[in-house]
Amino acid sequence: MIENRGLSCLIVGNYCHDVLIKDGTVIGKSLGGAASFISGVLDGFSISSTYVSKVGIDFSYPVIHQPLICPSSKTTIFHAHFSSEIKRKDRVLKRVCTCDPITPDDLPNSHFSFGLAVGVGGEILPETLEKMLGICDIVFVDIQALIRVFDSVDGTVMLVDLRETGFYRLLPRIRFLKASADEAPYVDIEEVRKYCCVVVTNGKEGCTLYEKDKAQQIAPFPTIQVDPTGAGDSFLGGLVAGLVQGLGVPEAALLGNFLGSLTVGDIGLPKFDLKLLQRVKDEVQQRLLQCTRCPEPENGELMFMKSFDHEQFHVALGAAKLTCTHPIQECPRDLPRLHAAEQSIHSQCSGRQKSLSSTFYEEVIKSSDDILGQN
Repeated sequence: MIENRGLSCLIVGNYCHDVLIKDGTVIGKSLGGAASFISGVLDGFSISSTYVSKVGIDFSYPVIHQPLICPSSKTTIFHAHFSSEIKRKDRVLKRVCTCDPITPDDLPNSHFSFGLAVGVGGEILPETLEKMLGICDIVFVDIQALIRVFDSVDGTVMLVDLRETGFYRLLPRIRFLKASADEAPYVDIEEVRKYCCVVVTNGKEGCTLYEKDKAQQIAPFPTIQVDPTGAGDSFLGGLVAGLVQGLGVPEAALLGNFLGSLTVGDIGLPKFDLKLLQRVKDEVQQRLLQCTRCPEPENGELMFMKSFDHEQFHVALGAAKLTCTHPIQECPRDLPRLHAAEQSIHSQCSGRQKSLSSTFYEEVIKSSDDILGQN
């Protein structure tokens, strides 16, 4: 368990322009990039964070955490191709434009409690991750930042084995490595878990924590998938937010599952209701106050054993979710003490929501009635 004593986070990864294309027709545009999804979580929980992202002079969206502008480069652009064919329920992702990579010199020469390496377009270099490992106590890495490669003709996203990258030698210094179920085959989990905790997210199955010789299944929160984009990013933000607030790793992962399930139920970047987040924070604090019977780790290390009230925490989060099925439209936001954070998040939401036709939205809902959220 970690005590929250002014803990700070460093998030490294570029903002992007996301374009949704269905059957060859553009039906939506949005701010993208893992940093944009993670900021919604960390800002919502009032967690001190520094962001290092690069964009071109064509960057189209207002954001609270200002990026570095590259005057000779364009913003990274991803095209997400969807099909109305029944056999294709997921997207085909293509990187059609790429911004400059993030170099070690772009990172601040400061100390951080947590670091998140969350590149999406190949922008994080091995030497950049190495510097992060030197200035952050605990580093979380999304595997997509390490194993994504891009077709030289059309930019289609492909994956390579982690051993084939220049990042493999850094594994012993990484604390958490997150991979989706689709990405996991490119990681030798049995080998990598000897060096760091591997977190595999698997949508309707929740996630699994692999740490040394132990594996723990963390329960999901059922939801109807509308748009899977960013679910893993929200999960990772929730995992870090939970640890910052003092939760053990299994309970923090449960919070990550919770936020991931909220993300897939919305189109584009999620618009988390601040009253809901406050209820979650209150629930976390109540759990911590009642945690006198919980096993304590030694020397302030992370706690990987489930707390005695792990299942009750899952039930409480599920109940909170049921009170706010449509956060922005139906839940009042009347918390004065969160006014500043609310203004911050609203400023970003105003420019990032996807502009989608109602027909597309209805079709996605209809075709997803039996699908649960994917991380």
